Amino acid sequence: MWELAPWVGTMACLVAVSAFFSASEAALFSLEPAETAKLKQGGVGARLADDLLSRPEQLLSAILFWNLVVNMTYFTLSSMVTLRLERDESVSGTAAVAFAVGSLVALIFAGEMMPKSLGVATRTRLAPLVSAPAALAVRAAGPVMPVLTAVMRLSTRFAWPGLESETRLDVDDLSRLIAVSTSDAQLILREQAVLRNIVQLSDIRADEWMRPRSQFVIFRPPVSLIDLRRKRPPSGYLLVTEPGTDEIARALRLNCVTSLPAEGLEKLAEPVVYVPWCATVAEVLEKLRLGGHEVAAILNEYGETVGILTFDDILDTLFSYAPSRSKRVLDQDPIHRLDDRTWLVAGIVNVRRLSKRLKIEFPSTRNLTVAGVIQESLQRLGKAGDSTVWGPLRLEILEMPARGHMLVKLTVLSEEELEQLAEAEEESR
Repeated sequence: MWELAPWVGTMACLVAVSAFFSASEAALFSLEPAETAKLKQGGVGARLADDLLSRPEQLLSAILFWNLVVNMTYFTLSSMVTLRLERDESVSGTAAVAFAVGSLVALIFAGEMMPKSLGVATRTRLAPLVSAPAALAVRAAGPVMPVLTAVMRLSTRFAWPGLESETRLDVDDLSRLIAVSTSDAQLILREQAVLRNIVQLSDIRADEWMRPRSQFVIFRPPVSLIDLRRKRPPSGYLLVTEPGTDEIARALRLNCVTSLPAEGLEKLAEPVVYVPWCATVAEVLEKLRLGGHEVAAILNEYGETVGILTFDDILDTLFSYAPSRSKRVLDQDPIHRLDDRTWLVAGIVNVRRLSKRLKIEFPSTRNLTVAGVIQESLQRLGKAGDSTVWGPLRLEILEMPARGHMLVKLTVLSEEELEQLAEAEEESR
């Protein structure tokens, strides 16, 4: 029996090697796009993993090839040990069968199932660690790689002669999907609203969907728990600025944090991504997704932060069917006329667009949206019922949801009303 110990020991080593290849395959190929993008900024192992994933077909072929070689060697040794046990008169036949079944179960669980589960669960930490051995495996399989590739392509053509690469889904495909979608009436409305929103993401500018400064609070480092309790962020994010400035540098999603330290909250925050105000929401969403960011800081033409756009805000607006939202998204006019002097306006409406629509020249402002103008005029965050006068307009907040865009009643003041306001201001002085 003891003469079989080296054979069994070799089989155990082969199970470990098989487990390595299984875990490597699972870890590398289960990485999300955002996690893969972060590899470029990581250490040597992370960058090597990114390089391997840039050639996925070659990487997968090498891993499968060496795993197959290891498994075949393992079963060869298992068969030889089983035969020796059967020939040994001092060992019962049941022991030989038990060894054969046990070796198969050991390879399945210890060499395949458990490593792959572990690889998926710890993919971000494991991928950089296995990249160097995986790269050696790819290089060692280099001489046989052309043969493997040729066999794979020939077998694909033989099994699926009409197989073609799947084309990228574009806007026209979604538009046709909207037109042909038919089922339950309520479901149709919701499906079409979501699909229409997705299609039009490439037409909507970031400044139209952003949260203006009236809807978020910024914190300068260092940030303590006491600071957070004094000013609860309405956006749901702890937005930390660069030291000594008001420009947002990092963000922390508060509802995903189970406990917060008393000091140094800024250390928990992740960097934000910067996008110009004229970028489309589709471009912002792509940057957030690929970079693994939660918040995008919207910059004006001077490089100043004029608002933020969060991943949650985009998805919330995208999948919400609420007929009071922006025209492009919900086929409703965000500037709705009530009478000759009164309008209902969404807080996200661009000030320049509103000026052209009303054919009224507004005072000079650095704010892009009506919501930003109201916050600047009030010198605080607005709430439902607040009213302010800005130039020839009276702006009254009718609705101020916790998330989403405010609804504003806009009244064009007459010359008599403007004179009365000027006189009242003079008297107050």
